[in-house]
Amino acid sequence: MTRNTKRIRFLNTYVDNLTALEAKDVIDTYVQDGGIHYVVTPNSDIIVKMQDDPELKKICDVADLILTDGQMLVKISKWLKNPITERVAMTDFVWDVLDLAECKGYKVFFLGGREGTLKKAVRRIEKKYPRLCVAGSYSPPLGFEGDAEKLYQTNKRIAESGADIIIVFLGCPKQEKFIYANKEIYQVPVSITMGGCVDFIAGNVKRAPLWMQRAGLEWFYRFIQEPKRLFTRYFIIDTRIFKMALSYKRKSLMKRSA
Repeated sequence: MTRNTKRIRFLNTYVDNLTALEAKDVIDTYVQDGGIHYVVTPNSDIIVKMQDDPELKKICDVADLILTDGQMLVKISKWLKNPITERVAMTDFVWDVLDLAECKGYKVFFLGGREGTLKKAVRRIEKKYPRLCVAGSYSPPLGFEGDAEKLYQTNKRIAESGADIIIVFLGCPKQEKFIYANKEIYQVPVSITMGGCVDFIAGNVKRAPLWMQRAGLEWFYRFIQEPKRLFTRYFIIDTRIFKMALSYKRKSLMKRSA
């Protein structure tokens, strides 16, 4: 079954111009249609990484579903006169997916995150969704993707779980590359990248106030919580998104005037 995901060009990649509710329906369709699908969730950091990582860009460009996880990207899209409908924040959307799974009886597998954090997150999920079928959870050892035996055991564990959906918390670009290289091996209908979302689920990191989320300042709230770890990412690497946006704006104006 083919779904119209309203895919549009955005900066150096594409996004599916859907609301969270529409995205949830698409995932439901993907679980039911019997194929193998994967969902990527680019934010500013991931889009900047694509500039230097052709493999990551290719993986994201051809994903079955590309969801915009960044309010800043929504604001940039409006400035470029090609508006994205809404931000589909993974810290919110994860609950939509789990709600869908509980209602439809889909089995969910959780992969990644530190072992203690993942266990805490799964306990919280099971408490919130007592009827949810958790097919399994696993925090693989560091570097598992480069070790043939550890990778085999990870794929075997996922495949034997019988999961309908796998939520991957490995961080970018590790999670995207793992899914792309292994989805046909572990054979789960839907794989979704959710990066550091596991820390929010576990309660280790707090969400920003709603007004900061809407203003596109959630990144700053996170920076205040972890300044040493996030300074380089937010103030050196991710600021490249503005240079990219300006470049695409200029190209667009040149095409119009040509």
